Amino acid sequence: MSWDCGLRYVFMPPVLQLGGMCALRDGNGSGSGGGMGTVCGREELTSRLGLEAVQRLAKDGCRLLQNHNYHLPDRNQAEPVGRVCLKERGRDVLVLRRVTSSVTSPSDRPSPTSSGGVCREDDCNKRYVVVSGTPLKILEHLLSDLHLDDQRGATENRESEMLLDDFLLTYLVFIGARCRGQEEGKDTLFRKRKVLRLVSHWSRLYKDFLKEEEHVRSFMKTLYRYVLEDLYEFPSLEKDLKEFQKLLRRRHTVDDCPPNQKSKQMYQQMSLKENSLQLRNSQTDHREVICCVYVSPDSYLSVHTHPALEARELLRIVALKLDKAEEDMVLVVVLHTGERRMLQPSDCVYSESLTPQGKLVACNRDLTEVLPPLTDCAELSRRLVRLLGINTWDVAAALTHLDWSLFKSIHEQELVYYTLSRTPGSSHTAALSVLLQRCNEVQQWVMSKVLMCVSLNKRVQLLKKFIKIAAHCKAQRNLNSAFAIIMGLNTAAVSRLNQTWEKCPGKFKKLFSELELITDPSLNHKAYREAFKRMKPPKIPFMPLLLKDITFIHEGNKTFHDNLVNFEKLHMIADTVRMIRHCQSDQPGNEVIGVDSAEVRASVHYLHIIDNQQTLFELSHKLEPRA
Repeated sequence: MSWDCGLRYVFMPPVLQLGGMCALRDGNGSGSGGGMGTVCGREELTSRLGLEAVQRLAKDGCRLLQNHNYHLPDRNQAEPVGRVCLKERGRDVLVLRRVTSSVTSPSDRPSPTSSGGVCREDDCNKRYVVVSGTPLKILEHLLSDLHLDDQRGATENRESEMLLDDFLLTYLVFIGARCRGQEEGKDTLFRKRKVLRLVSHWSRLYKDFLKEEEHVRSFMKTLYRYVLEDLYEFPSLEKDLKEFQKLLRRRHTVDDCPPNQKSKQMYQQMSLKENSLQLRNSQTDHREVICCVYVSPDSYLSVHTHPALEARELLRIVALKLDKAEEDMVLVVVLHTGERRMLQPSDCVYSESLTPQGKLVACNRDLTEVLPPLTDCAELSRRLVRLLGINTWDVAAALTHLDWSLFKSIHEQELVYYTLSRTPGSSHTAALSVLLQRCNEVQQWVMSKVLMCVSLNKRVQLLKKFIKIAAHCKAQRNLNSAFAIIMGLNTAAVSRLNQTWEKCPGKFKKLFSELELITDPSLNHKAYREAFKRMKPPKIPFMPLLLKDITFIHEGNKTFHDNLVNFEKLHMIADTVRMIRHCQSDQPGNEVIGVDSAEVRASVHYLHIIDNQQTLFELSHKLEPRA
């Protein structure tokens, strides 16, 4: 955790507008800051003024002011034509590239005009794009170009906003990474200790003057949390941490208890949780979650629900799906140790910590399984296939509405968090994780539904049903479910059922072949990308492919070039992530309306899924033995 990087403090609450804090580190850790309220030498001043010249003057055909204090930095002869490198203390801090294009790019710099405000047509088509730079210089470049109150044209303002998007959507890519070549070994530890020393000295200097400042208290606790996280990697910070902790107890606690009455544990809880609890609680009631309850050793019921789901309500759902008596069943948490704990009817069954503890199981009163292993389950031949009696458009519409409710709650930042895998399973990727889980479960549901159908004729009807549902999902611009259904029908356990497929009418086989085209991975999924591009929003993309694109960009391009942040990589990631915003830019209209009945909702909200590959293949071979 590179909390000593001055850039991180830009995103914290302002602390006395302390300019030096934003310039604690610039390249070699010195406080050069580039215009952030620090004293700089002639070379730094020249670089800063050179940057302003690049931003304000036309690229060709304009005259620089005849003032020795304003000039572009010397260009290195080895640099490609059209590039400008800004240097500080002999090191590159920002690299710009001049481009000539009429197409607006999110990372493009607007073409500056001459002092008269008018430039030639060819000059106005020339802009600078950021190639790389130190975080602080990129941010400084961004802020210097950010104008308020319509000071510039709409196109230029859009370009500035897109650059702001690029930076804010992707700063996590480099903010947590150690500035390679600059933050290794003892240098990292020394910088962290210096930051603690500086903040401690600042707090002691201002004393009670800061005590009433809420944003200062928030900042101090946030910094304290970062130091705690780094303590494992840098044990030498412990002494500095204790001093910093004493300072916090004296000046920035939220109550009036004397320091000797506060344990370290209580203080850490206050520091880490106080500011986030209210925000989290305000969102908890509106979250959508997937609760998995096992009904046999090899299958479970996936229930799309709310976090406050009680045991009695879940038992009612299980009884409805399995045609069982609710009063004959109980819910049990089976821990990894083998221990079983029975839940009371009023107990909340959903818990984010349930997975590491064990699994939720629906049992008979004598604690035996509700269903035996599905390969030995005689009930399968007697079970009704309720899905066959429901209109395919209504099922597709229900799938689309459910997927949309999950998709619209995804924030663009979740894709960056998920790709970097900084905190797997954390609240930062909660909505995205639920949608990905849902996509996987729809695929497994299709397989399970077909393979649990013993009757050949009904199995053929199910194939036709799923093919039509997939086509309707595509028509409703829900490619997430369309992909999942097609892949479910294409899995080996289902595709090997030759007798079933042979009885399927030719028009359905043709329709399925056309649907398969969008899942064709050739030419980097060209068919899918072209089909999706033609669709207008709102639309739901196939999320795993979008994440793959971001992963390839992240892993295929260096985050740093010569210790400068590769901004071109950040732009590519941001441009891909912005797909979410485009897809969410409208609401589903009348074209995605279906019959909203309890039966339809139950068919897509409560999915019976076989999660054992061996069971799937055994059922497949049992239905159609190998010749």
